[in-house]
Parts: sequence; structure tokens; C-alpha cells
Amino acid sequence: MNATTTRGALLAALACVLVGGSFTANSLLGDYPYAGGQFLRYGLAFLLLVPFAGRGAAARLRALGTGRWLRLALLAAVGMVGFNLAVLAAERSAEPAVPGVFVGCAPVMVAVVVPLLDGRRPQRVVLYGASLVALGAFTVQGWGRTDGAGIAFSVCALVGEVGFAVLAVPVLRPLGPRLLSTVVCGVAAAESAVVGVLADGAGWLRRPDTAETGALLWQAVVVTVVGFVCWYMGMQRIGAERATLYSGLIPVAAACTAPLVGTGSYGAAQAVGSALVCAGVAAGSGASLRFTRRSGAPATCQRTSERSLERL
Repeated sequence: MNATTTRGALLAALACVLVGGSFTANSLLGDYPYAGGQFLRYGLAFLLLVPFAGRGAAARLRALGTGRWLRLALLAAVGMVGFNLAVLAAERSAEPAVPGVFVGCAPVMVAVVVPLLDGRRPQRVVLYGASLVALGAFTVQGWGRTDGAGIAFSVCALVGEVGFAVLAVPVLRPLGPRLLSTVVCGVAAAESAVVGVLADGAGWLRRPDTAETGALLWQAVVVTVVGFVCWYMGMQRIGAERATLYSGLIPVAAACTAPLVGTGSYGAAQAVGSALVCAGVAAGSGASLRFTRRSGAPATCQRTSERSLERL
């Protein structure tokens, strides 16, 4: 593994660990209006990211065509606002483990979708690794009470998780990780405000209490600003297929941090599941690295994938 892929793997892993920790923060926001919380989270993240968007940001944004702006809006709507709304809706009639299990299948979906959009077959060993990651996520979380609505919204959450990676591929290269994170946070904040006004009326936004303020600051500063930039930097280096393998660390991190606030425990099942996730990540990443060494041109493969996705 060369320095570029090592940094990419570490960045993707860090991003997913931070997201996993955010599930614990979510437990402190149960009484806060959904859309208002998303507006504050993404709005604050946007303001913090603007100074770090990089030189020539305005020129790069002007160079984007209508199609790519629509893709950015779809990325924010599906992979950010929609994903969080789907998880919240699922948990109204299902235990939190249910949407977590579905989201844990994202590595398998991405390992299939990205190669097919690229006009090539999915790599078998990467699929095996992704399947181990999904099995590990299931083992960590288990299965809980649910109904048809809970399953339907959990599927929507899975679509959002996959979209967060796949939809970003064609715009990651022209914008870069920092500017991409800045733009999607601004768009997501605007979309959250619209959803809030339509769904909750005048009560869509209120002053958070002390615990809610802490949780929102954690989500905005650590999970969104740091996590998003690290995620897209990692994806830029190792590609969407390998980066999404690390999403299996999300339930592992959630299981590890839940005991800190008394919302869960870490036992034998969580330990076994964590081991399966790590084995799946190692297998999938190792297969991809061997493939790129045989091909001798990892950057060319990634550029070909980006061009294929841009044609959609």
C-alpha cells in the first residue's frame, strides 16, 4: 500500500468513525425539530467551511453546468437531508438497529453499482469483503422490532447512504473535497429550511437547550466539517468502492460510544461484529490494491469511473 492509498484509507476510516459517534449525539436531539436541527447543523458547517473552500472557488462554481448543480442538489437532498429524515422516520416504528442494518449494506451496493456504471464487472473479492462488512454491521447491531413502514424507510436510508458516495463522484474532481463539502452543506441547509417550513410551520426552529446545543455543535463541527472533508479526501484517493467499505465502521463506532451516555452496551456480539467488519475492510481493500497493482494505473481507472458517472 503506497502513501496515497494509506492516507485515503485512514481518512475514510476517520470520517466513518466520526459519523458513528454522531448516532450517540442523535440520542440527545430526540425532542428537537428535525428540519431545524439539520438547518443549524449544515448552516453552521457551511459558515465554518467557507474560509477553507480554496482559491478559485468562485470560478470553479461558475464553471459547473446545470447538470452538475442539479447533481449537487440531489446529493444534498438524498444523501444528507433525505438520509437523516429516512432514519428518523424508520425509528418511529422500528428499533434503531433496523435502519442500521440496512445502511450497513451500503458497501455491497456501491461495490456493485460503481463498477456497473463504469462498464465493468464488480470485483468478486471486493464483493466478498463488502459482504463481510455488512454481516459485521448486522452482528454489531442485531435485529429489532419493526413493521412495513420501518423497513420501507430503512431502504430509503440505504439509498441515501449509497447516493452520498455515488452522486459525489462526478463533482469531486472539479470541486475538490473542501469546496464540495462547503457547497453541499449550504444546499442542504437551504433544503432543510424549506422542509421545516412546509412540515412544521412556525415551530420548525427554536433555541436549543444546553444538551441539544452540545450535540448540534458536535454534529456541525466534528461530524460535518471534519468528517465530510475527510470522507471526500479519502474517496478522492481510493475511490468510492473502497472508501464505502469503511462505512462498516459506523455501527462499530456507535456501539463503542453508546455506553458513554448510557444508551447501549458493548458485549460479545459487538466484538465479533467489529472483527468481521475489520476483516471485510481488509479483504476488500487488499483486493482492490492487488487489482490496481496489476493494472498499473489506479488513477486512470478512477478517471474512467468518473467519466462514466458523468455521462449519467
